[in-house]
Amino acid sequence: MQAMKFTKKEDIIKLISESGIKILNLCHIPEDGRLKTLSFNTTDPKKIHEILEYGERVDGSNLFSFIEPGKSDIYIKPRLDTAFANPFSQAPTLNVLCEYLDENGRPLEVSPRNLLARAEEKLRSTCKVVLKALVELEFYIISKPKNEILFQGEPDKNYHESAPLANFEDLRNEIMLTLAEVGIATKYGHSEVGRIMCEDGTLLEQQEIELALQNLVDTAETVVIAKWAVRNICAKHGVSVSFSPKISMEHVGNGMHIHLCATKNDRNIIANADGTLSVEARKMIGGILRFAPSLSAFGNPKPVSYMRFIARKESPMHICWSARNRLALIRIPLWWSFRKSKKEMNANRETFEYRAPDALANPYLLLAGITVAVNYGLKNPEKASKIAKELHIEESPNERKPLKILPRSCSESAQNLEKDRRLYEADNIFPEKLIDKTVETLKSYRDKNLLKELTDKPDQIENVLRQYLHCG
Repeated sequence: MQAMKFTKKEDIIKLISESGIKILNLCHIPEDGRLKTLSFNTTDPKKIHEILEYGERVDGSNLFSFIEPGKSDIYIKPRLDTAFANPFSQAPTLNVLCEYLDENGRPLEVSPRNLLARAEEKLRSTCKVVLKALVELEFYIISKPKNEILFQGEPDKNYHESAPLANFEDLRNEIMLTLAEVGIATKYGHSEVGRIMCEDGTLLEQQEIELALQNLVDTAETVVIAKWAVRNICAKHGVSVSFSPKISMEHVGNGMHIHLCATKNDRNIIANADGTLSVEARKMIGGILRFAPSLSAFGNPKPVSYMRFIARKESPMHICWSARNRLALIRIPLWWSFRKSKKEMNANRETFEYRAPDALANPYLLLAGITVAVNYGLKNPEKASKIAKELHIEESPNERKPLKILPRSCSESAQNLEKDRRLYEADNIFPEKLIDKTVETLKSYRDKNLLKELTDKPDQIENVLRQYLHCG
């Protein structure tokens, strides 16, 4: 059974009866960006009809830190067109994704999905532009020693490696096939650079699965479900997995690079007809660079996120953009510009890549922030174009000075978010209380001098890395 696009609850009830579905899961994605589940047995068709019609009441204060316990009741209501068979449950189970409603049955203002939808609509209404995103999801598979590894690969030389030197090719392929079963399209998968062999025989091998280009709300939802699926499949095979941006200080970390495509009147406006970067794209890039210090508040939400921003580890540090330079914050990947006929190629391949975020981010809030930044760039063309011109490089970022660097801590990101908060809160995109709580949470880590304090203290660094191994 694959992903389904139901429009009527009667059709879901019929499926439950005819397919022997025993459990109905109402799934939802709150502030922390993880998939949550509320389960019902399906023995009573009238009860299932009621659940599909009205949803269920849940405790919002345990899902959103900015909902007061005294007024915590909210609703989750099924979105019928999101139903898919759960491939991991022992009993036949149907999952349905839900939206959040407030006590009056209206869309919940602080819901990450609703927030992103507001940002998308504002961009469409003011600039007539629709953003799409493609996400690179990187993660380490962690395997405890069972048998001797017959083919020892080299540390951090695992990029596109094949079996038997790559140990988890079959597992990665199973992930991609399972994602297809639940309705998630992928572009490709491969072994990534990272490979760590510990003294006790534990192997950590980095993988990447690139998800297909979609509108932003669907992209955010896809990231959450994909991480849920990756964890379940790894658990099934007796291995662990981590999306943490830094597993070891000596090895490459996990990013969550985001490729952005913008359309206007159904035409990709990232590139000119001759394959060069468009003026509109430069404005969007300028907008994101302008917001980069505060975007880290949403894209890099934990202290370990800032341990990834180390030069020469394929992670950005400087606020700049470049054609193809992987140390730049934004880069322009190759576009097959040598193709003479546009009909030969998918125009959605023309993107630019934002390389700062990691997978501990709530993708809804991150993509909403990016959308606000893009909207700013398009509505302030002179400012954005000037920023893009000043921050364009072709040499290594380390060879040009001065360039501003990304925040080095949650504390610094919080300060930048406070400075920019009026830009995020404009047009009621980001609720004021969400910004308040984000700033409060970031400051609570007290990590302003963390890296300096941990210098020459490897045991304490390892403790920090382990603390965030399974976050996000």
